[in-house]
Amino acid sequence: MAFGDFAFPEVHQDLGLTVLEADLFSQVPAIVPRDDFLATLAEGATLALAINTEKAKSEFIIAPLLLELRRLMGGAIGLFSGVELDVDAAKGLNGVCDFILTKEAHQFILRAPLVAIVEAKNDNLRNGLGQCIAAMYAAELYNQRSGNRIPAVFGVVTTGSAWKFLRLEQTILSIDLKEYYIDNAGKILGVLKHILETA
Repeated sequence: MAFGDFAFPEVHQDLGLTVLEADLFSQVPAIVPRDDFLATLAEGATLALAINTEKAKSEFIIAPLLLELRRLMGGAIGLFSGVELDVDAAKGLNGVCDFILTKEAHQFILRAPLVAIVEAKNDNLRNGLGQCIAAMYAAELYNQRSGNRIPAVFGVVTTGSAWKFLRLEQTILSIDLKEYYIDNAGKILGVLKHILETA
């Protein structure tokens, strides 16, 4: 068993979580992105959505947006792509995460605190919830074992064009009622920046 083997909604019972629905980020202001970033993102989104694979969306939409987030934060965060997170293989809390954001800017070694897990899904957001929630739970355990607890670990499931945010505070999982779309990249960047600044 691994992150990808967890299904939603059963994952909350498997991990002993209480699930809430909430408006998590509608009050967070959008960022006004740079024009050249928006042009690159629009070109990448057009290409990725035409190719319509998870890999294309990761490379041409998600990675450029996360790289822009890192730039906005002055390089003060860690950004990892396709790294293994092995917390407890016996419980299925292991696997490769599409992207991990950390509070530390170190890039050679994954270090706690892990702040956010971003999972790319080709078809729809709901299909990625189980995997993302399991990875968030593993990140929470990873932070605890490293002595770097933070108030919450966040997750994002995205198809590239649609983005859904989640928050895990100990055993309370909140799923954002709203979805955000890539044509409002400034709002997505604003939410991600808010998460990293308040974690």
